[in-house]
Amino acid sequence: MKTLDQHTLIYDKDCPMCRMYTKAFISCGMMDQQGRLPFHEINNNHFTQLDTNRARNEIALVNIQTQQVTYGLDSLLAIIGHSFPALARIARFPPLYYGFKQLYAFVSYNRKQIIPHREEGGKTACVPDFRLSYRIAYILLVTLLSTLVLSAFSQKLGDYLPQHHHLLREGIICLGQICWQTLWLKRLLGKQYADYIGNMMTVSLIGTLLLIPPLFIPLSSLAALLYFATVVTIMLAEHYRRCKLLGIGLLPSISWIAYRILVLGIIFYIG
Repeated sequence: MKTLDQHTLIYDKDCPMCRMYTKAFISCGMMDQQGRLPFHEINNNHFTQLDTNRARNEIALVNIQTQQVTYGLDSLLAIIGHSFPALARIARFPPLYYGFKQLYAFVSYNRKQIIPHREEGGKTACVPDFRLSYRIAYILLVTLLSTLVLSAFSQKLGDYLPQHHHLLREGIICLGQICWQTLWLKRLLGKQYADYIGNMMTVSLIGTLLLIPPLFIPLSSLAALLYFATVVTIMLAEHYRRCKLLGIGLLPSISWIAYRILVLGIIFYIG
């Protein structure tokens, strides 16, 4: 590995993904031991050309000698390209570069909804700007995945559900949860509403991922029901934890539970 020295990555210390890949760059020798610095420790006197607002959204790579700064995907490609020039050239092929850039932005702008944290007092927060397009994309992606997995898993609950495999039903339930929470919470939460919905979708994503392994394992209806109940309990605990981190109280969790009880009642009523 060729070490890219005299460069510093400005990363979000509260983001596990950021910590992981910046540490990996150092551990494998692609950057020197002083090659990264948490965002909240930066000193603008040392980084004269750094755009701190942009650095909150895209990880910044600063050339210590020239003070030149690159951001986001270009920062990562600069590091990778120093050790693997051919790989970086392939990634810069326009269609691939555009796709990777959109993927990077999708994760970066939603990272606090994927993995939230409680902001520590007196610390400069590395919180990305709100981008409606990427938030909607995240909501739609999770909704689609949840609909497909729930529809497949519902077949394992055949003895306990009046209706069997029903893709449209699961899609309506997933979208209905968003509409329900929006109806009760949008005005109450104000500016925090978008952050809450993003976190709620991550709770749904966690539940969806937990339901995938049993799809490939033979289970009785009772075992599937018990597993599903366990997953819902985990989701509720995680929902409550995230609401606590956001400082928005119990009402969102109460509303979340109420919707699921209502949906269950409707399913059995019309079944």
